[in-house]
Amino acid sequence: MTPELRFFAEGMLAAGNLVAALFFLRFWRESRDRLFAFFGASFTLLAVQRLSMTLVRGSDDHTAWLYVIRLIAYLLILIAIYDKNRSAQAKKSRG
Repeated sequence: MTPELRFFAEGMLAAGNLVAALFFLRFWRESRDRLFAFFGASFTLLAVQRLSMTLVRGSDDHTAWLYVIRLIAYLLILIAIYDKNRSAQAKKSRG
């Protein structure tokens, strides 16, 4: 894959992540459900990670730490799912 095509593809992926983040943040603003806020933050981190990988493109040794950003984004999704299930169980036990 040529560098130009790789940059274009990574830019499209970053833009897609940003669009998803904006949708989730809009849903959060309307509903105030924390699940959407967590997902919006997660997709924002994924976009930042994708852009950072494109800009710092060098040897693999210098970009390995950028995958920590992706790990944090996926952990945010897991926390969001756990939080949503926990709050649903609390409502169920109350009433």
